[in-house]
Amino acid sequence: MTAHTHDGIDWTSRVASLRRAAEIDADAVRVIARRLVRTLPDDPTVVDVGCGGGGMAVALVESLTARGGGTVVLVDAVPEVLDAAVTAARAAATYENDTTTPTVRVRPVLADLAAEQPADIAGPAHLVWASRVVHHLPDQRRGVGDLVAALAPGGWLALGEGGLESRCLPWDLGIGEPGLHDRLAHARAEWFVRMRESMPGSVRLPVGWNTVLTDAGLVEVTAFSYLVDHPAPAKPVVRELVVQQLQWLAEVGAQRLHAADRHALTRLLDPDDPAFIGRRDDVFLLSTGTVHLGRKP
Repeated sequence: MTAHTHDGIDWTSRVASLRRAAEIDADAVRVIARRLVRTLPDDPTVVDVGCGGGGMAVALVESLTARGGGTVVLVDAVPEVLDAAVTAARAAATYENDTTTPTVRVRPVLADLAAEQPADIAGPAHLVWASRVVHHLPDQRRGVGDLVAALAPGGWLALGEGGLESRCLPWDLGIGEPGLHDRLAHARAEWFVRMRESMPGSVRLPVGWNTVLTDAGLVEVTAFSYLVDHPAPAKPVVRELVVQQLQWLAEVGAQRLHAADRHALTRLLDPDDPAFIGRRDDVFLLSTGTVHLGRKP
């Protein structure tokens, strides 16, 4: 596996999965974007750090367009990921009076937050959105501090971290032992610990995110959670994402599973096997994410 970033993950190979996840999360993310931008000043600058599949980028463009315009700065360390997000965001932009000038400007920035300062590449911002990116930085507390430094006075940091483990499989799949999803979740958690430990300069974070935001100097620190719910029978795009997620879990966690579970996974991921998970009508997707908020005085 070719690692594009310091966390050892080949993000280029996951672009299609990131885009599919963005499509599936779109409704939930639009609600979050509207909530985050409604108190911003006119013509604000909003930074999407670690923009991934571009789902929030699209939602931010739509929300800012509805309130008169602004600038969305997209930041990612992997060119292929950044290009996908920028393409999606610019496709969502509308144009005023049929001109060639979009109501919301989209500016891409290729940068690795472990090595570069957000304040130097994107600040000052009225809102910084960082979802599931800080936990990929060696020093998470320092990463949050750097994001705070990129805020304009009165600006908001919205940190998408934590929530509840995503679920997508029935308890008993009819092959192997029941409860496979729970064992996969445990294997993923073990992989995550090892992933963080293997980062050069990795620092543990033994406190909750609200404490991190408060210690970074933010005020009005709070949080809210959101639900992504695609019940069975799921749409084909949801099934495709579940297959991709299981493939990834098999890749990072297989060696932490019993041989019987590895055999079951092989069957579940084989399109020629009658047990192939992509053809089941009882596949679903249910997850809860949490957004931690704080304002710079």
